[in-house]
Amino acid sequence: MDRTESPTSVIELFTPDFFQEPHTALADLRGQAPAQPVATPNGLRTWLVTRYEDARALLADPRLSKDMRKGQELIPRNFIDEEKRQEFLKEAGSRRQFAHELSEHMLDSDQPDHTRLRRLVGRAFTTRRVEALTPRIVELVDELLDAIALEDRTDLMDALAFPVPFTVICWLLGVPPDDRAEFRRWSNLLVSGVGTDEVRDASVAMVDYLRALIAEKRANPADDMITDLVNAGEDGDQLNENELMAMAFLLLVAGHETTVNLIGNGTYALLTHPDQRAKLAADSSLWPNAVEELLRFEGPVTNATWRYTTEPVDVGGVLIPEGEFVTISIGAAGRDPSHYEEPDELDITRRATAGLAFGHGIHHCLGAPLARLEGQIVLSRLFARFPGLSLAVPPGELRWRFSLMMRGLEELPVLHG
Repeated sequence: MDRTESPTSVIELFTPDFFQEPHTALADLRGQAPAQPVATPNGLRTWLVTRYEDARALLADPRLSKDMRKGQELIPRNFIDEEKRQEFLKEAGSRRQFAHELSEHMLDSDQPDHTRLRRLVGRAFTTRRVEALTPRIVELVDELLDAIALEDRTDLMDALAFPVPFTVICWLLGVPPDDRAEFRRWSNLLVSGVGTDEVRDASVAMVDYLRALIAEKRANPADDMITDLVNAGEDGDQLNENELMAMAFLLLVAGHETTVNLIGNGTYALLTHPDQRAKLAADSSLWPNAVEELLRFEGPVTNATWRYTTEPVDVGGVLIPEGEFVTISIGAAGRDPSHYEEPDELDITRRATAGLAFGHGIHHCLGAPLARLEGQIVLSRLFARFPGLSLAVPPGELRWRFSLMMRGLEELPVLHG
């Protein structure tokens, strides 16, 4: 491949306006170069990859490491300005940027650690266990829809999109849902991608919460995944204490965050595309394909979790040096016209292709089948129950979350008609 001159100027991309409408800016970047250096909100340089084929290849490229225990060492050299670098170095000596106990999970691991951790977790996260939840999920959704029917106006994020996946992952893991408000606050902070005191405090609070939860499961075993993780073993191998906390953290956060936004974004997309909604009303067999299209069109994950290069990597002719961070834009890849015909159009009859909403390669999301199941149940029953559902405010008044990783609405006020 002919090499192009690598871009050197760092783009200040992640502004408040960008998060409200990212697709135009991402389309411009996709047309300019396959990878470009951009600044994160906390001042780090990362290479943003926006084209589908490059994104899919890099998600499975072993030259991009996800071992953030080693990746932490690269942070100081990748700050854009010296003041922020010095601030980081000063804090790193006295206070961690993020509780290290939450980092020893399979999403932040390379081979062979990843294979070992995924195998142990996979013994607890079984298809049988997920499928067995279907009747309970349907019952839960119907109860929530009954409550929604009592109100003229409802915020669907609070009333449906959050409580369904959060309750389901609590069922799976054996977590009492009593602390859901505090847990939601921690989770929102931890996926924001912004390094602040509030985020660091949230990570410490999460560690304390999970440590107590694991101790409770050791003392009082139950039929749930955290008990299974405590007991998971193969050939004498078991998860250590930090790995247990990190895995519980990953499953709790990833197990509900993605589905919250799949439900919220999917509802919004269908409310603003009545022609597609009419097709679903006429033919409910379209729902599985519709969920795949919603994942592509306005997916819940806007950027894959961070990676860094362990050697120089050529991306479409742009050479990314060794030791630099790479951000793979799932949102931009899903709108790439070289892979999808009329990508900015929502078409629930579009032939499903190998979408990247749940990643690709060894780090493909373990909980993807559960997210798809919940999304299909919630969305199909919501629109069947409320055929007159409509937005309670103009689309331009809705606000999208400030997050480098997740694409989701802060609120989704609706009238059910």
